[in-house]
Parts: sequence; structure tokens; C-alpha cells
Amino acid sequence: MSGILNGVTLVLAIPAAAAALLGVLPGYRLAARLNMLASLLTLLAALSLFVAHPAVNAYFLVDDLNIVFIVLNTFVGFTTSVFSASYIGHELETGRLTPTYLRFYHAMYQVMMFGMNLALIANNIGLMWVAIELATLATVVMVGIYRTHEALEAAWKYFILASVGIAFALFGTILVYMAAQPVVGEGLQAMTWTVLIARVAGFDPALLNVAFVFLFLGYGTKVGLAPLHAWLPDAHAEGPTPISAVLSGLLLNVALYAILRFKMLMTANPLAIAPGPLMVTAGLISVLFAAFMLYRRRDIKRLFAYSSIEHMGIIVFAFGMGGPLANFAGLLQMTMHSLTKSAIFFTVGHVAQVKGTQRISEISGLTESHPMLGWSLVLGVIAIAGLPPLGIFMSEFLIVSSTFAREPLLAVALVLGLLVALGALMLRVQGFAFGEPTGSTQPVRASYVPIFAHLALVLAAGLYLPPLLVAWFQHVAQMLG
Repeated sequence: MSGILNGVTLVLAIPAAAAALLGVLPGYRLAARLNMLASLLTLLAALSLFVAHPAVNAYFLVDDLNIVFIVLNTFVGFTTSVFSASYIGHELETGRLTPTYLRFYHAMYQVMMFGMNLALIANNIGLMWVAIELATLATVVMVGIYRTHEALEAAWKYFILASVGIAFALFGTILVYMAAQPVVGEGLQAMTWTVLIARVAGFDPALLNVAFVFLFLGYGTKVGLAPLHAWLPDAHAEGPTPISAVLSGLLLNVALYAILRFKMLMTANPLAIAPGPLMVTAGLISVLFAAFMLYRRRDIKRLFAYSSIEHMGIIVFAFGMGGPLANFAGLLQMTMHSLTKSAIFFTVGHVAQVKGTQRISEISGLTESHPMLGWSLVLGVIAIAGLPPLGIFMSEFLIVSSTFAREPLLAVALVLGLLVALGALMLRVQGFAFGEPTGSTQPVRASYVPIFAHLALVLAAGLYLPPLLVAWFQHVAQMLG
């Protein structure tokens, strides 16, 4: 049991200790290396949870569902810290960041990782709410770290909308507690998720229904579902690119995880409304809205921000449909999107640095001027567009086919959104990847290892899924109902 607890403790203690140390540590190189080391140790601690099956207590829970999220979270957190080392070094050289802000950046990065890890392993629904709020506040601060007018405006917009969302989520959490109180009793037990899921059949369904609506609106704001998405494009465009990668690849998933936990509660109460139709509707609206908005983006980071909205819509749609196949496909889509989108932002970050702009109209001929960056971006766009043989194609194919079998009209609408998004992405990638090179042709000091590692995993998943991974995802899909 002690080994189990150590694994859980380390996932939280390492980023917390690293944040305190990085806040006072001078020197960019040492801080960047410590940030990478802390992220690597956190990843190893997360992997240890596979070996040691955790004991459940009132505060922490590790099961097959959140291990998916924890391992993905810590892996992308580590690769982003590797990318961040070279990216932030360039920002320091150009004067966009000062040494003081740099210390702050590294400290907040680990605070954000701590908050997300805590949210994922929390067995207490109140603790989960606090952890998600902590991770959100850390990212708000980091979005505004450049201190430009646009960055501060984006940070404030993010803060205000996130505050509204988290207030909704808090009210929903209180309502769940009120529904549990008559059955479970007062105090900690009425906030413990494992107790709630075991006794939820006796809860007042009317209270649960209202609670889920508020929880879905609250956490849905952080997932970036339309029309609650307004903060996301600004946050991506104006913040440092590593934060864009973490926002798209991780923080959206953490909010999604919270929704899935409460969806399981709703499903376990036979008299409560089915959460599926609400999730399907919100997901489909997000897909269609974002797909058409892709055509109007002029900023390369905003373009991929709307792509994140589209993909989170697909994932929420899949989980809303429910059933073993749709849930499996949703998990696979979430994993592939996190890996692909973070790789895209890694590439886009270096492109923006070498070209000195994020405007799509001022970027062209990347495959000629910077072949490694250009072809990495082309491969990333092919992957995120859902083309074979990469992993997202498989997950989207499973989502579409499972939907056609049950609700053909919904499947037609979903396919329309996917095709519209595909057209927009292909149009854009043709512009900035090919043609006559524009802007600077100077070589870029880029960290290609995180980019290639992510894209290699996405390609491998498209060609072959290990039976162990398939069995694991199938079990989680059954848990989700």
C-alpha cells in the first residue's frame, strides 16, 4: 500500500516542489533543465501506477479511466517542457521575456501540471473543482505573460469566461452534494465520488438533472464547446506556444474528464435524464461551427485553436452517443488529438519565431525554406484532418460508423462537419507549406524530438494498436456505459 501511495504522492509532490524551486532559481538553462527533469520524473511516477494498483481513499482515486488521462497528461507535459526549453530561450534572446518573467513562467508551468494531476486523481468532487480552478488560474497568468495589450486582453477574457464557467461548475457540485446528503449523510462522504457512484440510484433525480446541466455548462466552457469557446482562440494566439500546446492537448481533456465522471453518475441513476442527448447536441454544434470558422482564420495559431474546438466537439459527441464502440472511439480520438495538436503547436511555434509573424498570408513555402518544419506541419495537418493512415482517421471512422448504425441523420451532419473542416485545413496547408518562400529563410534552432515523437506515435496508432491498449480502452469504454 505504501508503494501505491508513493506513486500517487509523487505525481503531485514532484511538480509542487519543482514549482517552489523554479520560482527562485536564477539562470535560464538550469531552470529549463530542472523543468524537464521534474516533468520526466512526474511521467515516471504516473507510469508506476500501472504496476502498483492504488488503494482508494476519501481524497484520491486511481482507476483505469483516470490512468488514461494521467499518463497522457504527464507525457505531453514532459514533451512540452522539452520543446519549451528551446522555444523560451529564443523568446529570452529577442527580449519578449525577461529573466524575472522566465522564472515565473517555469514555476507556473509546474503549478499548472500539479493542478491538472490533482484534478485527475481526486476522489472528492470538491477537490477536483479546486484543482481545475488552480490549473485554470495558472494558465490565465501564463497567457498574459508577454504583457502586451493583446496578451493581457486575452488573459482577462479567459479569466472572466473561465470564472463564469467555474461558478456554474461549483453550483452543480453543490447540487450533487445536496442530492447525496439525504442518502449518504453530511460531510466528506457526500463529496466522495466512489461513494456517490455506489449510492447514486437513491438520489433525487430532479436535483441531479439540474446539477448536470450546470456542471456541463461549467466544465463545457473549459472544454471549449461552442458557444462557450470565446476565450480559447485568443488564449492560443496571444500566449506562449508551449501553453497553446498544453491548453489544447491537456487542459481541455481535464475538463472533459470531469464531465465524464458526472456523466457516469447520471447514467447510474435510472430516473435521471440521459446526459447523452445534451452532449451529442453540444458536440455537433461545436463541430459544425468550428469547421466553418476555420475558413475565416487569418492567424495560424487561431486556425488550430478552432481545430481544437472542432475536435473536442467530436470527442464530446462520441461520449454522448455512448456504448462500447463510441466510447472506445472517443478515448482514442482524445489521445490522438492531444498528441497531434501539441505536435502541431510545437511546429507552429518555431514557424512563428523564424518568420516573425503568425499571419497565414505572410507565411508560405515552408517546405522549401525550412523543410523539416514544413513537412512536419504538413504531416500534422494531414493527421488532424483525419486522413489515413494516421491515428485520427481510425478514431473518426469508428465514431462515424457507430453513429450511422444508430442515428444515420446525426452521422450525416457529423460527416458534413468533418468534410468542411478537411477542406479548410487542406486549403490552408497548401498556402503556408508550398509555393514561393516568404519572410526569413534563416535556419531555426528547433527541438524536433518532441514533434517527431508525437507524430510517430500517431502514425503507429493508425497502423497498429497493441492488443493491451485495445483491451484497456475497451474496459474503460464499458465503465463509461
